[in-house]
Amino acid sequence: MPGVKDKPAILGGKPAFSDIFPFAQPTIPELGELMPQLKEIFSSKNITNCKYVREFENSAAKYLGVKNAVAVSSCTSGLLLACRALGLKGEVIVPSFTFSATVQSLVWNNLKPVFVDCDPKNFNIDVKLIEGLITPRTSAIMAVHVFGMPADVDALARITKKHGLKLIFDAAHAIGAKYKGVLVGGFGDAEVFSLSPTKVLTAGEGGIVVTNDDALAKNLRIGRDYANPGDYNCQFAGLNARMTEFNAVLGLNGLETMEIKVACRNKLAEVYMASLKDVPGISFQEKASGSRSNYKDLSIMVDPKEFGLTRDVLAVCLEKENIKTKKYYYPPVHRQKFITSMFRADENKLKVTNHVSENIISLPMFSHMDEKDVVRICDAISNIYKHRSQI
Repeated sequence: MPGVKDKPAILGGKPAFSDIFPFAQPTIPELGELMPQLKEIFSSKNITNCKYVREFENSAAKYLGVKNAVAVSSCTSGLLLACRALGLKGEVIVPSFTFSATVQSLVWNNLKPVFVDCDPKNFNIDVKLIEGLITPRTSAIMAVHVFGMPADVDALARITKKHGLKLIFDAAHAIGAKYKGVLVGGFGDAEVFSLSPTKVLTAGEGGIVVTNDDALAKNLRIGRDYANPGDYNCQFAGLNARMTEFNAVLGLNGLETMEIKVACRNKLAEVYMASLKDVPGISFQEKASGSRSNYKDLSIMVDPKEFGLTRDVLAVCLEKENIKTKKYYYPPVHRQKFITSMFRADENKLKVTNHVSENIISLPMFSHMDEKDVVRICDAISNIYKHRSQI
């Protein structure tokens, strides 16, 4: 954006924040709160996949209302193992408007991703387009709860049942979200959550695969330890995807305040929406009736004609205000090098994905964020709009 970086900050020549305001921060306890458990771990010398991992799995399953929760080293490893344990072959229908790991888990399993466009209002997989992509080679649908907003679970379940397909949810963003009043987690054959530092529930790093299928859970538990059932006669090509006791302790602590964190994020989202509702060219991800987002991310669409500036120029202006943002997800997966090096997706079938990817920007959001800071960010956006002709 020629010239933009040379201009002073919008608000009276001074940035909205004197220091860099972070895009995200983990909401974690004081170290002292965890010391009793950490001391026990060090004393026991059992530091991986032991007592606290089991406690964390049991607590997560209870919170989510599912039969089985399998702790793993990351959401990505959980997706890899879920695809392998379900025995998927051939093609998997998947959105391109998602984080790359969704599709990388398919590629690592020698599965061909078949990209489907996203819904222009909620950015989730467009269920109306799925059946037109199903072929005899299709084995599953992998849907995503984008930004913590639940996908259309009922429609996806109907389609997979009708065609005899498996259904996996990349729920990396979505712990604490609800679909028709029910916590995300027990839908499809498996749902996989991320516990990385930007998520509503963090364990530092890690993931949870949840399922009501006992046989699948058994294979996942074996699979995270090289598919070794205990006698070193590995049953299939597994992974080292074990969770450490330290990660489990942090995850256990975070589970205790899940509903508080989700409520805080929903309140912050309300402040964002109220503060920006009168700014032309700004719109928000739509929520279905009866659903609850956990607002892992708060993203806005920028209409350059109405707002007067592109998303990219807005990002530069906010950077000058010391406000960190992210362009989630740009480029979309079907345009990323690891995919284009293998094949070219049909751009004509992904027009909405391309449009959303080129015009969306994610604003700061974390559970302990102050509402006053949200107002300051929105004031900065409003003032950028007011001064758009000078930028």
